[in-house]
Amino acid sequence: MEQAMFGAGCFWGVEAVFQNMSGVLQTRVGYAGGHTKNPTYREVCTDLTGHAEVVYIEYDPMVISYADLLRAFWENHDPTTLNRQGPDTGSQYRSAVFYYTEAQKLEAEKQKTELNVSGRFKRPIVTQISPAGEFTEAEEYHQKYLQKRGLHSCHI
Repeated sequence: MEQAMFGAGCFWGVEAVFQNMSGVLQTRVGYAGGHTKNPTYREVCTDLTGHAEVVYIEYDPMVISYADLLRAFWENHDPTTLNRQGPDTGSQYRSAVFYYTEAQKLEAEKQKTELNVSGRFKRPIVTQISPAGEFTEAEEYHQKYLQKRGLHSCHI
């Protein structure tokens, strides 16, 4: 089992992208990349803690590769908007890859560079690529939020 962590806007929709992928064993939503210890949702929403809303993923690398997880990450949000996804604005909604290993860092940087030169996006990718650091799990009512409500996405 290995781990991955991505921020790509509201964590409810990001979790929905990954939770049913073959090889993904578990997803949890929470907060990473900030400076406040054990932040709450209310604190993160102030845009003052420095945290991003993220999905933490445990996966089986014999079934799905980290590169494939990254491809799903790039395909399911706009990595060219700074601190914004759809109607959600603030640094907590930033595009971010939080890597656990040097290999993950290199793969993320490689894919980011390839996408930037591919012409797929009209603007440069602003995705932050940083060490994973501490993950604070979000409150239970946020876990599997869409699934609990019979929804498949929260896209407008």
